[in-house]
Amino acid sequence: MTWENPVYLWLLLGPLLVLLVSALYKRQLKKRRSAYFSDEVFAKLYTNEIPGVRTARSSLIYLGSILLIIALAGPQIGVEIREVERRGVDIMVVLDVSRSMLAQDVRPNRLDKAKFEILRMVDRLRGDRVGLIAFSGEAIQLAPLTTDYAAFRTFLNIAGPEMMPSGSTVFAEALQTAIRAFDSAGEEQRQTARVILLISDGEDHGPDTTELKQQLVSRNIYIHTVGIGTTAGATIPVHDPNTGRLLDYVRDRNDQIVTTRLEPALLRQFADAGRGQYYEISRSADGMDGFISQISDLDARSFATQEFADYRNQYQWFAAFGLIFIMIALALPRFRPPAGA
Repeated sequence: MTWENPVYLWLLLGPLLVLLVSALYKRQLKKRRSAYFSDEVFAKLYTNEIPGVRTARSSLIYLGSILLIIALAGPQIGVEIREVERRGVDIMVVLDVSRSMLAQDVRPNRLDKAKFEILRMVDRLRGDRVGLIAFSGEAIQLAPLTTDYAAFRTFLNIAGPEMMPSGSTVFAEALQTAIRAFDSAGEEQRQTARVILLISDGEDHGPDTTELKQQLVSRNIYIHTVGIGTTAGATIPVHDPNTGRLLDYVRDRNDQIVTTRLEPALLRQFADAGRGQYYEISRSADGMDGFISQISDLDARSFATQEFADYRNQYQWFAAFGLIFIMIALALPRFRPPAGA
């Protein structure tokens, strides 16, 4: 047996203390009374009292109070076995954290909006694994494929441009990191549907990715892409890391303010090659609902069933019997009805 709120067990000292004080008081009262009156005199005063009822009522009230306190402490008795089927979809989120993702043509900015939509997706997952790769000029795997969604949220929160040595965007390195992450998974994971969710504004300053696309297809990896931003574009603000105050905007080598625009062409190519879909977020009201609905349509094979043992709450029985005992005690008649009544 375990307890959900064991601190309430200290309340059991209350009925025991009352019982002890009551016994001592009755003992002293009887001693003082016997000095002046005999037991026969008091017996005549209580001729209509039903024998044993007083003791029974007190016992039931004490027992009921103890049971109610035990119920308050939350007893957990027995083991409840719950089977959880883990679905065979592995989703590797590949998130662009380059400086251009700080543009505010999608509020509050591209990166924060992307994180918000990723969290919405995670809230809909039921046993699917999800991992995280952050990239700009380089790529870092922040979270392996996992069903620990709380840990995934923690890693997602820290993903940002400040963790990258380069502010440019290179798709090749990010996708190669995703492939290595899938390959490092065991044989159990390889039986699942493997999905890359690439979220970026589409600006790529890296090498040609034609061969990489073919490699992804040969490994039977689905690629869904999300373009975030507007074709009109926006400037990239530079804020003070301590105060958050706007300092300037990102400038090029000629000291001209840079305007970053959504470039969906390459993202569409990846989605087409990877048997996936391209989604676009160009307004704050847009989302990834299309991709979220696609998850359930993937080839999700059941690859493992886990059993979780948990203690079963049984407080309701103690509470019920405690109330019943107290109600019986209050209902018991202490005296017989007068003769002739």
